[in-house]
Amino acid sequence: MSLDGVRAGLLAGGLGERMGPLTSQVCKPLVPYAASCRLVDFSVANAVRSGVPEVVLLSLHRESDLVHHLLTHWDDRPGTRLHFGPHDRLLRTGDVHRPGTVLPPRPAERGTADALLANAEYLFAPGASDLLVQHADHVYHFDYGPMLAAHRSSGADCTIGVQPVEPQYVKLFGMVEVDAGLRVRSLVEKPQHPTSDLVFTAFCLFRIDALRSVLTELAARGPDGWQHDISRDVLPEMIARGRRVTAFPVEGYWADIGTVERYHREQLRLLARPHAIAPESLPRTLVGAAPRFAPDTGSLLGAEVPAGAMVEQSVLHPGCRVEPGAKVLRSVVLPGATVAAGATVRDGIVLAGEVLAGDRFGMP
Repeated sequence: MSLDGVRAGLLAGGLGERMGPLTSQVCKPLVPYAASCRLVDFSVANAVRSGVPEVVLLSLHRESDLVHHLLTHWDDRPGTRLHFGPHDRLLRTGDVHRPGTVLPPRPAERGTADALLANAEYLFAPGASDLLVQHADHVYHFDYGPMLAAHRSSGADCTIGVQPVEPQYVKLFGMVEVDAGLRVRSLVEKPQHPTSDLVFTAFCLFRIDALRSVLTELAARGPDGWQHDISRDVLPEMIARGRRVTAFPVEGYWADIGTVERYHREQLRLLARPHAIAPESLPRTLVGAAPRFAPDTGSLLGAEVPAGAMVEQSVLHPGCRVEPGAKVLRSVVLPGATVAAGATVRDGIVLAGEVLAGDRFGMP
């Protein structure tokens, strides 16, 4: 289906505080993933693959690094234009953006809905009828075309992606309840006592006129009259006022990478066969050899394993080093990390630039 009239807003402004040491040197969207790319690349690749005409970056923290990455790896893709919001004219008319260049800071925002309001002139520009909201920390391989077709044919004000999860994990997400026709009856963010196993995948399509109307109503409450969040304010307000919010079942693999534990666990899930996302379908933006899956060890390898080293059910990112005599078991080794001879890491992460000389069992 043609995605004419669709503009995407890529939410990439979170601090990533729950990611601990993984975000001490880089913003969350740029955390390396699956020996192939960075977290932000999954959503951008989905937009490019689907033919979304324009993707607007909604960013705050370490924005210059993120902009440089996107310009380097995604700015030349035919059919999809990257828009950098208030910095777009500067980046398009000035010198080529270089690493180390610092962009002027954007105004502070209190939540995801604030990001939409702050960038309204770019998101709601002439010619746009629908807004696709994406997040820069989700891992999935998806074509938005069928979702847009369902959204437009239903006449919905908003269509949200939904997926069932194991009941114990529902309280980590936005719980969704729907009727037999997939109309959303409620959305509760991080419920204490879940009553459904269906969760919001946090990407959705808004009809722009409906979204602008609801945002205007919420903003009129003043800064302390709402939580400035899409899941906690915008969508529940739409549902409460009887606007048509529909659910679109998302099949296949989808993961929200919000914590160190999920970062580790979800990468290891990619190693299972059949693969949740085939290695050849992963975005490729990390410098180095394309990662390969080694079936004999069940590992995804972006670096060589020398004779005498043991690597099993692990992810080795390009630029890491595993020395002879080292053991890497159910672990993730990041670019620039070294697992020294004689060291063992099991069920853990070796951080960028770290030299692991002893044993590590569990997270850093």
